Amino acid sequence: MLTIGNRTFESPLVLAPLSGISDLPYRLINRKVGCCLAFTEMISAHAMVYENKKTLHMLDMDEADRPLGLQIMGGEPDIIKRALEIAEQHKFDLIDFNSACPARKVSGSGKGAALMKDLKKLEEILKAIIANTDLPATVKIRAGWDALSINAVETAQLAESVGMAAVFIHGRTKSQGYRGNVDYGIIKKVKEAVGIPVIASGDALSPELIKRMFDETGCDGVILARGALGNPWLFNATTEFLKTGIVPPRPSGTELAEIMKAHLALSLQTLGERLAIVRFRKFFAWYAKGLPAKKLKDSAFRAASADEMYRQIDVLAEISLAGKCPEGTSTDVIFGSRG
Repeated sequence: MLTIGNRTFESPLVLAPLSGISDLPYRLINRKVGCCLAFTEMISAHAMVYENKKTLHMLDMDEADRPLGLQIMGGEPDIIKRALEIAEQHKFDLIDFNSACPARKVSGSGKGAALMKDLKKLEEILKAIIANTDLPATVKIRAGWDALSINAVETAQLAESVGMAAVFIHGRTKSQGYRGNVDYGIIKKVKEAVGIPVIASGDALSPELIKRMFDETGCDGVILARGALGNPWLFNATTEFLKTGIVPPRPSGTELAEIMKAHLALSLQTLGERLAIVRFRKFFAWYAKGLPAKKLKDSAFRAASADEMYRQIDVLAEISLAGKCPEGTSTDVIFGSRG
C-alpha cells in the first residue's frame, strides 16, 4: 500500500507520467494488469490556461481511470493557480508538479529540472499549489542539476516544509538525462531526511530491479516508466515477485495479442483511426521488443488502417507463440527474467 496525504492506494507501484505516451488508452491498459495509481502525461499549465485544444484533450479521463493524478509543469505561480482552477472541473485525485523534466525545451525555459537551480522560485510555486488546491500535492525532483550540484535532500526538505504530501525522485541528475547509473544512495538520503512518502524513479525495468530499489533506498513506492512500455504485465509480475520471490512466466502470445488489440481498440475509440494508428505504431514496437520481428515492426510502421494493424498483431502473436528468437536474444528482456 501507499499513502499520500489523505489518499491510500492499494499498491506502492505507480505508473509514470510520460509525455506523448501516458494517454487515456495507455493508462487503461496498464490498469488491466495491476496498475492502481497513474498520472496524466506532463501537462503545461500555460497551455491549459490558454485553452490549447490538444492540451485540454490530455485532461480526458474515465471512471475506470481512477485514481488519477494530474502532473503539471510551469514556471509562473499565477499561471499555475489558474491551471489548478481548470483542473478542479476534472476531479483528479492528486496534483503533481514536475521540477524534474530534463528536456531542453522545458529546462531551457526555466521550468522542469531548471527549478532545482532556483529553489526560491520553486518554493513560490509549491506554496501557490498548496494554497490553491485541496488535493494532496506532490513534487517530482531529480538528484540535482549535475554532479556538482546534488541538492535533492534540500529540495525534498523544502517540499515537506511548505506542505507537499510526497516527493517523487528520479535518481539521476538533469545532466545525466536517462543515461548512466541511478544513484540509489541519494534516494536513500532523501528518504531518511523527510517524513513524507518518497516514491523512487529510475531503471525500474524488471521485478528484480524494482525490488532492489525498495531494498536499497527504503522508499515508499516506485514509479514504473520505461519498464512498462509494451510490458503492462510488469505491475502484476512485480507484485507477485515482492510477495513470493518468484517472477511469473511471461505472457503467452495469445495474452500479448489480447492486450495489444484492447490497447488499439481504446486508441481508435479515443483518437479516431488516423491518429490512433500513428500513435500505436510506437507501442507496437515496444510490445514487440525482444521478439524476432524487425520486418514486422517495419510493416506496422507503414500500417495505415486498423485492419492492417490488427493483422500485424496476429502475426506478432504467432511469433511469440513459436518462442523463436535470434541467437543471444530472449523474450524475457521485456518481461523480466524468471530467475
